[in-house]
Amino acid sequence: MAESIVTPTFIYQEEHEMPVVDVSRLVTEDDTPVDNIFSERQMDLLVDSLYASWRGPAEDMPFVAMANVALYFALRQQPLVPDVLISLDVRLPGDVWKKENRSYLIWEYGKPPDVVVEIVSNRKGQEKGQKLAQYARLGIPYYVVYDPYRLLGDKPLTVYTLREGRYRESENMQLSGVGLGVTLAAGVYRGMQATWLRWQDAEGNTLLTGEERAAQAQAQAEAERGRAERLAAQLRALGIEPEA
Repeated sequence: MAESIVTPTFIYQEEHEMPVVDVSRLVTEDDTPVDNIFSERQMDLLVDSLYASWRGPAEDMPFVAMANVALYFALRQQPLVPDVLISLDVRLPGDVWKKENRSYLIWEYGKPPDVVVEIVSNRKGQEKGQKLAQYARLGIPYYVVYDPYRLLGDKPLTVYTLREGRYRESENMQLSGVGLGVTLAAGVYRGMQATWLRWQDAEGNTLLTGEERAAQAQAQAEAERGRAERLAAQLRALGIEPEA
């Protein structure tokens, strides 16, 4: 996010009234591109698969997932910009073009996100330093760091769980409080072969992207047609004409 980001201010309309946050000068988009093609694909895959294959941790509990969107958390503070965030039991506002709805403003959504994900592409991002401390301070229950090039250590994937105000490295890859898990899997996504960070549901099933779900449905339909054709051939061999 650009250095030109400014912070909101309070405007008091009448004495004893609640203050109105003036967000007119917030920078909610600055046209700065992501740092590499892999990061762009990885962020997209994570959001894509959530909306294509996940219904949240409980029935009738909505969620929002965002990629590369500013996370504003306090007045007179620069925002964080997690690669991906998930927030449970909230909904997108009706008019996303309103200034206060273009980013994730904690005071508008009423809560911090439940999960943030960072994808390491260089050693300048402080994913296991300053950002880790900031996300913990905000009270975000789960923090996932994917380091595909092992720039910050030997482990490509680390999950942190918030306990007593501090992040503790988890022994497993489960985000049990939100009904998700994470894993690494080799494959092709949008024409790129790589090892991808993938979501899993509470039963350990990988959440499929929209494209993967379509391919799976097509394969199942073709298998059904194959079974029907084989059955028809067997009936004809017995002198029985199958019904159309």
